[in-house]
Amino acid sequence: MEKTIKSVQDLYDMLDADFRSAKQFWEPFYEDRNRTIPFFLNKPDENLVEHVNAGLLSGGKALELGCGPGRNALYLTRQGYQVDAYDLSETAIAWAKERAAEEQLDVHFECRSVFELTPEQEYDLVYDSGCLHHLLPHQRIPYIEMIHNALRPGGYFGMTCFAPGFGDIGGPEIVMNDWQVYQEKSMRGGLAFTEEKLRYMLEDGFECVEFRAMKAMEQHEPCFGVPFLWATLWRKKDS
Repeated sequence: MEKTIKSVQDLYDMLDADFRSAKQFWEPFYEDRNRTIPFFLNKPDENLVEHVNAGLLSGGKALELGCGPGRNALYLTRQGYQVDAYDLSETAIAWAKERAAEEQLDVHFECRSVFELTPEQEYDLVYDSGCLHHLLPHQRIPYIEMIHNALRPGGYFGMTCFAPGFGDIGGPEIVMNDWQVYQEKSMRGGLAFTEEKLRYMLEDGFECVEFRAMKAMEQHEPCFGVPFLWATLWRKKDS
């Protein structure tokens, strides 16, 4: 029955209705490949490379959420991972597939919402480079639950997201509380998180392995890094 709340999903649908769909934003975002967007370049996140080089992430099966043009998925494939990578943008996925073909890499890229995924303990690594901070607060509930379900026991969840206080160079200046998002009907381009808030959100299912600011990387360097992102790594807790 239309506009009748009977289930949690009905409630989520009502909360979604006041906001522009993510696909409406991201589809045109990727259309001009020549834009000077740092993460358009085919470079992996510096923290991801560091964890691979340190032996923390040592292969297996990986899931990337919000993969964009595929830079991290391609890197993980080169390191021996079997990678499934998803994004809402058909344009971004087409670009990622072109890059994989050019490098003759076998990566499963697919245009799907992360909320359509139902993996069950099949991944050694789940990676999110800038997806969480574009989710509405209520969407984090099924998102984090899906990630926890996706990981094998002891699996890793790597994530980068906006840190507060960087309004002049790229990230949000302040942390909005979750109620403000619905009062203003806006995420102001993306939500910043304090360390305390991120730890609180993830403490039930994950233990923190590393929490730091992403290192700034220069254009000539082989990795992507900007100082207004947190770079974090979590391990799934034993049930």
